[in-house]
Amino acid sequence: MEKVFRLISVATLFLCVLSLSFAIAFGGHDYDQALTKSILFYEAQRSGYLPSTQRVKWRANSGLNDGKASGVDLVGGYHDAGDNVKFGLPMAFTVTMMSWSILEYGKQMAASGELSHAMDAVKWGTDYFIKAHPEPYVLYGEVGDGNTDHYCWQRPEDMTTDRHAYKIDPSNPGSDLAGETAAAMAAASMVFRHHNPAYASKLLSHAQQLFEFADKYRGKYDSSITVAQKYYQSVSGYDDELLWAAAWLYQATNNQYYLSYLGANGNSLGGTGWAMTEFSWDVKYAGVQVLVSKFLMQGKGGRYASVFEQYKEKAEFFICSCLGKASRNVQRTPGGLMFRQRWNNMQFVTSASFLLTVYSDYLSSAAKNVQCSAGQASPNDLFSFAKSQVDYILGDNPRATSYMVGYGSNYPQQVHHRASSIVSYKVNPTFVSCRGGYATWYSRKASDPNLLVGAVVGGPDAYDNFADERDNFEQTEPATYNNAPLIGLLARLNGGHSGYNQLLPVVLPAPKQGVTQPKPTPQVSTSAPFSIEQKTTASWNAKGRTYYRYSTIVINKSAKTVKDLKLSIAKLYGPLWGLTKTGSSYAFPQWLDSLPAGKSLEFVYIHASSAADVSVSSYTLA
Repeated sequence: MEKVFRLISVATLFLCVLSLSFAIAFGGHDYDQALTKSILFYEAQRSGYLPSTQRVKWRANSGLNDGKASGVDLVGGYHDAGDNVKFGLPMAFTVTMMSWSILEYGKQMAASGELSHAMDAVKWGTDYFIKAHPEPYVLYGEVGDGNTDHYCWQRPEDMTTDRHAYKIDPSNPGSDLAGETAAAMAAASMVFRHHNPAYASKLLSHAQQLFEFADKYRGKYDSSITVAQKYYQSVSGYDDELLWAAAWLYQATNNQYYLSYLGANGNSLGGTGWAMTEFSWDVKYAGVQVLVSKFLMQGKGGRYASVFEQYKEKAEFFICSCLGKASRNVQRTPGGLMFRQRWNNMQFVTSASFLLTVYSDYLSSAAKNVQCSAGQASPNDLFSFAKSQVDYILGDNPRATSYMVGYGSNYPQQVHHRASSIVSYKVNPTFVSCRGGYATWYSRKASDPNLLVGAVVGGPDAYDNFADERDNFEQTEPATYNNAPLIGLLARLNGGHSGYNQLLPVVLPAPKQGVTQPKPTPQVSTSAPFSIEQKTTASWNAKGRTYYRYSTIVINKSAKTVKDLKLSIAKLYGPLWGLTKTGSSYAFPQWLDSLPAGKSLEFVYIHASSAADVSVSSYTLA
């Protein structure tokens, strides 16, 4: 924002011809290395007290008084891009997309040893959101402001800029901000469900409160937090975030209320009406439409199946537009990169490519194709195009430039980023003043003293041109939401598909490699003192349908023996073994009359659907 963009004059015709030979000229990419680096970037963006496990050593503590003037602890969270402001809306979208990446491709991340790092990155954001949501109808949505922050060029450790905290409440609502934060916490609750159930339950409680806040007190957040308008204006309004939050809450809770919300409000809130060609921190419709399509493919549409088909039509319009097979298509550069705008175009590339990839896997799981106006597209068509976009980012482009800092041999050296462009506080703690930073560091034509490993910068213009200059913020500034979808993409590319069914319930493997994590614990039901864990143990095809065998384990977590246990099982469409049916409930099997402390019982069932909803309806403690 500090300097007007300058178009670089390059012989684009030559580059167009050159681009034809990319497939031959470039070898395969090290997606494992790129995944590691893309997650590491988040440690450079941390605000607050840095932990002992911090791997980006050139950063130090910062923003330690955030929220203090407002009587609330807002230490922590992420800087959004190359500045030092904590903007709530893009931060929440970042956490939602990181969580979605883990939920889809956590198995591949675990195989690479990166799952624990990815979960740490999510938790750094959700820990902050818990602080920022001190009351059901209060959410702090920004710390600092872009105007004063952009006037200065300082390390986060030296900040002298205003750190005022801005909030939304019933008198000053922000449904888009509250809705996105609800989505982030709901999605993250699923990430931690098996490994830290108490934390997951806490996140889910915050998510449900925030959704109620967003829906009950409607309004645009930038009408309440007006300092955000110049930087993260909610152009799309808040309707998409209400649907987005409901979709994530349905996934996290299996509560029919949220599914009904999507069905009943699809038309009025635009889920069935908006045919999009972008997906971003502002515009969530395509993401909602893909999620609802997933529910439909899982057989969860119920009485709203016809409405959800309309969501699916719009999801597939988005898919087709990215592939160039729709009536209105996404523009591409001569080198083949999707292009929407000259300012940080990569955010749209990574987000769209992620949707293409997960939709490809949903289609594969359901054995379906997409019918576009310009012809049919197979799941492999979607995945191959998404891969081409990732490969472009990593260096398969006319400039042979990697747009991920630190990956490959030719990547941006003058990143528009305050912390990386100024000598590390640990190397030289001499105070860097507000304007002195511009004079000494911003204007330097040398490479950054600190390598911002893994950062995906804004990227080239519509003609594949790029200028590696610090003042070219439209092209050289990175952002957290550029990387969040890319984490999932890189994990998928590195790990492959492995033949699993993407429409089945998510069960993440245990994180590995060094980072301390709580021991894996079964999914907690809403009825303490029990935990309930479900997993698929077998699947097979018969007469055109896929059947699944589910194993369900109920654990008595109390210190007493449980008697007269009654289970409620909804959405069960096949036979069950190991329980006794009593009216509308299920009780102990005939060979069992109690469940001692710490002990468990197991039952199994088979049906051609996702896991049934199992909960404890009543019990007594002996």
